[in-house]
Amino acid sequence: MSAFKSFVTVAAATLAFAAHGAAPEALQTSGTVVLVQAAGDVLHANDQAFVAMGVEEQDKDKAVAASRVNQKMREGMDIVRRADPTASLRTQNYFSYPVYSEESQQAKGTSPRKPVLIGWRIGQSMVVTTSNLEHLSKTVAAAQKVMALNSLQFGLTPKVALQLEEARIAAAYRNLNERMTFLARAMGRNVSDAVLESLDFEGAGNMMPPAPQADMPPPMMRAAKMSEQMEVAEPNFEPGETNMRMVLVAKVRFK
Repeated sequence: MSAFKSFVTVAAATLAFAAHGAAPEALQTSGTVVLVQAAGDVLHANDQAFVAMGVEEQDKDKAVAASRVNQKMREGMDIVRRADPTASLRTQNYFSYPVYSEESQQAKGTSPRKPVLIGWRIGQSMVVTTSNLEHLSKTVAAAQKVMALNSLQFGLTPKVALQLEEARIAAAYRNLNERMTFLARAMGRNVSDAVLESLDFEGAGNMMPPAPQADMPPPMMRAAKMSEQMEVAEPNFEPGETNMRMVLVAKVRFK
């Protein structure tokens, strides 16, 4: 009897071990719906520049300061137009505010003195938009004789950005096909079993990068006085590249 019990015990242990070592059943994927995000990137050399330049003056006489600002802006705009006839100019940020003396130290217990008006600070800036990047350094150097360079941005012209639209859509769709192939393989399915139900371009909220804005901060430096004009060494600029990205989200159902 003891031999029979031992046989039963060994048989039960063998079955339990076999059951434990058996491979788990694969998940049923028929009718499964998956959401897949894909992205495509297209790099292109920048072909447009946005240059913010301006002048700032201070004088006890408000009219004198304004007159100098107006004169320098007019001369600076003429310089840019001569250096780059293809550039477009837009003036902005004309500002004027009083300048007061600092409050002096007062003895304890006495009332502080009111600040004294010592002058007026007036300035104006403009934005130059150009595709003539080859001569941009010369244009900026010429304008810097009377104006200050406040900021510089590079980007793509609307024409080039539109031309790249098809390329970035194709890149995103190609990435979707690659990811679906990987996903189907991981699920033990053929990619031919997947049916595309919907496709949402820019679905992740990543819209095409907007063109650089021309709204620049007001000038923080004063240009040299008219009598102090001198030749300015040409700056070095590297336009670089812009990455055009397309993001899409696909809804896919497996048969």
